[in-house]
Amino acid sequence: MKVRYQVLSGLFLLSTITYLDRVCMNVVSKYVKADLDLDNEEFGWILGSFSLAYALFEIPTGSLGDKIGPRRVLTRVVLWWSGFTALTGTAFNFLYLLVVRFLFGAGEAGAYPNASIVIARWFPAVEVGRAQSVIWAAGRLGGALTPLLVIPLVHWAGWRWAFGVLGIMGVLWAIGWYVWFRDEPSEKNGISEVEVQTIEATRSLKHTDHRIPWTTIIRNPDLWALMLMCHLFFYGSYFFTNWSSVYFQEGRGLTEDQTKNFISLSYFLGAIGCLTGGFLSDVLTKRYGLKIGRRAVGVGGLGLSSLFFLLAGLTPDNEMAGYLLAVCVLLKDLALPVAFAVCVDIGQRNAGTVAGSMNFAGQLGGFFITILFGMIVKNTGNFNYPLFMIAGCLLVSALLWLRIDPTRTVTIR
Repeated sequence: MKVRYQVLSGLFLLSTITYLDRVCMNVVSKYVKADLDLDNEEFGWILGSFSLAYALFEIPTGSLGDKIGPRRVLTRVVLWWSGFTALTGTAFNFLYLLVVRFLFGAGEAGAYPNASIVIARWFPAVEVGRAQSVIWAAGRLGGALTPLLVIPLVHWAGWRWAFGVLGIMGVLWAIGWYVWFRDEPSEKNGISEVEVQTIEATRSLKHTDHRIPWTTIIRNPDLWALMLMCHLFFYGSYFFTNWSSVYFQEGRGLTEDQTKNFISLSYFLGAIGCLTGGFLSDVLTKRYGLKIGRRAVGVGGLGLSSLFFLLAGLTPDNEMAGYLLAVCVLLKDLALPVAFAVCVDIGQRNAGTVAGSMNFAGQLGGFFITILFGMIVKNTGNFNYPLFMIAGCLLVSALLWLRIDPTRTVTIR
């Protein structure tokens, strides 16, 4: 196996663990709420604290990876978040859990921007889309596995121990990554000169400054369009990450087993969507050019997902709503690896900062939908109103792809 594919295997495992840790709180929500006596609005703030911290620390951590390399940054990121994953299991009241989940989000921030840095340095330009698709498919696989692994563990040992086990997994990954990985292909023992030349001759990377000034971010309309697209996109993503279990059980009256199956199905389909989106974008790019190759997948995937969100909220059939929402994940996740591929396209040597900027905006969207969902449900008693709002956000997100030009490199001024 080529060394760059071994690197991708490491990122695959990283992304899987990331979503195991992230989705766990959704899966065990009813146990945490009952144990700590939390209502949906309070639980929304617990969930939202993660997204807010993640957003605030995305750009600094992505920039740090551009500057000192993803080997050290990813090691720090995973050790930090794994520690606070384990501490989640020690929560005894609302305030304690709020602080721990905020610090968990601060630690996990930068994981995907730094994964984008690895891809920018380790992969030829023609393989960027498919490499991103593998990473995001792995995250969806982690989300699919979470209810299948965590719920039996909760029944056996309690929800608190589930977080401890997941924390240990992250620590083991961080140690292995730091020992094995190197920031540049030429620094890695055992890689052939042919592979190094293949990577370095065609990768989307130029040796420039390691940062993007804030003035560049503020004045660049393509970057603003990318950030707003991701902001609205994550309204849909964070419904599944944080609220799907509550929606299925409290809003639709499904059992824990039915909920587990629908969450797993959603993420398995999401994995298929990620793989398909990245490969399809690369194929279309090769045939029609970079602009059409990226835009077509973004517009189509998010536009169709908007329609299926609307249908899920309108159907009176509870199980049909579950299947429609599962298809939503498949469709919206067609665009996910493409969005991060665009960060590499336009960011090049600054891919980490561009991805961090985009993900910063996305995580703010995750924060708002997480808080709004709990508030809307508490004040109206209707679990479908948030779905209508999400459908509208995804439609606008799809249209914003028409404003995103992946052929325009973000330049340093």
